[in-house]
Amino acid sequence: MEIDSKLVKELRYKTGAPMMDCKRALEKANGNLEKALDYLREQGVAKASQKAGRSTREGLVYSYIHPGEKLGVLLEINCETDFVARTDDFRNLAKDVAMQVAASNPITIKREDFPAELLEKEKEIYKAQVLKEGKPEKILDKIIQGKLEKYFQEFCLLEQPFIKDEDRTVKQRIDETIAKLGENITVKRFVRFRLGE
Repeated sequence: MEIDSKLVKELRYKTGAPMMDCKRALEKANGNLEKALDYLREQGVAKASQKAGRSTREGLVYSYIHPGEKLGVLLEINCETDFVARTDDFRNLAKDVAMQVAASNPITIKREDFPAELLEKEKEIYKAQVLKEGKPEKILDKIIQGKLEKYFQEFCLLEQPFIKDEDRTVKQRIDETIAKLGENITVKRFVRFRLGE
């Protein structure tokens, strides 16, 4: 099947993926743009998971000040080489993640970072809520686990819906950049400042 070059350019514009990857994705999807997008995302996740164990000692500290100058974020985001740290793609990712922190106020980067006592406290609150609603005890654990998953999606940075495209998580946004740049990328830490807090 011959793939229209306009379609390849549109997919490249939407994803930032290399032209040949866009063409290959469209060929696999028989010219269907949505299926090609899904294919590229899947490939990005696969490439990112292969690079996950690699050391990230370079990167940058990115500062974001929200318009109005009453909210700001400092973010340390790391990659493998200083060459990648200086690219526009890496800096755009840093900006996107910093804006995410400003907008959604996460507590931790990943779920493993939550203090155990905080999670136990949340479970107790959920248990009290569920019992008050009169739900049967046999489904108590499933309901609590479901509420805990929602809690992670709300307060864990990597699991939050990405503010610029809520069909993706922040982790998927990072994984796409990993696939594009060919290096592992990790969010090391962040601090969110709000005037008067």
